[in-house]
Amino acid sequence: MTGRWSILRWRWRTGPASGPSDPGATGAGGRNGTSDPARPGSEPPAAQPQPPEAEFTQVSPGVKVPRLLQQAAAWSWRLFIIGVIIYLGFRLAVFLRLVTLPFIGALLFTALLEPLAGWLRRHGVGTLLATWCCFLIVLVLIGGAITLVATQITADYPTLFRETQHTANEVARSLSGPPFHLNEVRLSKLSSEGLKYISQHKSVVAGTVLTTGKYALEFLAGLILMLFISFFLIKDGAQIWQFLIKGAHGDAHRRLNDAGDSAWRALVYYIRGTTVVAAIHALFIGLALWLLGVPLLGPLIVLIFIAAFVPIIGILVVGALAILICLATKGWVAALILLGVFILENQIEGHLLQPQVVGRFVRLHALGIILALAVGGIIAGIPGAIIAVPFTAAISYAWHALRAPEG
Repeated sequence: MTGRWSILRWRWRTGPASGPSDPGATGAGGRNGTSDPARPGSEPPAAQPQPPEAEFTQVSPGVKVPRLLQQAAAWSWRLFIIGVIIYLGFRLAVFLRLVTLPFIGALLFTALLEPLAGWLRRHGVGTLLATWCCFLIVLVLIGGAITLVATQITADYPTLFRETQHTANEVARSLSGPPFHLNEVRLSKLSSEGLKYISQHKSVVAGTVLTTGKYALEFLAGLILMLFISFFLIKDGAQIWQFLIKGAHGDAHRRLNDAGDSAWRALVYYIRGTTVVAAIHALFIGLALWLLGVPLLGPLIVLIFIAAFVPIIGILVVGALAILICLATKGWVAALILLGVFILENQIEGHLLQPQVVGRFVRLHALGIILALAVGGIIAGIPGAIIAVPFTAAISYAWHALRAPEG
């Protein structure tokens, strides 16, 4: 009896210490510490409870962070680094604006001339000869426009001065009556005070002139560099792009090549469509200016054509200038008629020309265009506003091409 009680007591002490994790332990449960169902009084092993799906991640002892907050933190520092890189890239581009702006202008200029160069190459003209033909055509057009503007200004300046003086006299007579009652003495006093202010601030005027001259030199140097870059982009653009992406292999190379082609097509379509819209603007508004008899017809048509490449803002600025000239030379009635023509032309562009000509190939919402213009203007001023929309379209198309599935 004593020996049996000793065996049972030994099994009671060693049984709970054994378990499935200790293959060498044998206790009251039998082999490997499991209970023996044949032995009376034995109980089946309790099922190990499965831990619920963890909602918290233990980072350190005593600290638990929600998974959502952990993912947000992981995204935050990555987005912060990307934002810093983009900011530094923009700062570097602004610092090197004498190189970056001509290069971007060269891309736009190349997108304008590439269809003509491609057409010449498809009809048997060599690459170098096709490039020179494009440049000669453009130089002839630019030289003709400059000659027309200079000739028109020289011819119409006396008429502009005479009619402006006549309108100024009419305005002075109107201001001398009610409700302003500004007689000639008061007007002369205001004019003398304006001249006195200018004479007292000669340094400001001189600084403005010097700054304008500096920008003119930078513009001339940038124009020469832009033409130089454009020549090689038209001639060897495809080879240059393949050289840039030759480090990628397999699917990455295919995606980069597709993204580059999509971005370039978007840029070409945008420039082509905008050129057609600019030509329509210049034609109809020029016709209105001719019917109203506004002087400086040629220079205004050229400015309207160029301003159409700056969405929304360009036509507003040049339109205001044309209305002021019309007001100074032809009076209030003609200025109001011209204002109505500009409003009608703007509505036609927004609801017909842009959706049908440009929007068919480059699909950007009006809000996206306005935001792109604002960001481009803040970063790089007027040049940034000019290049903002086409490059936004190019980046959008390239992004969609990079995310396209393999196939």
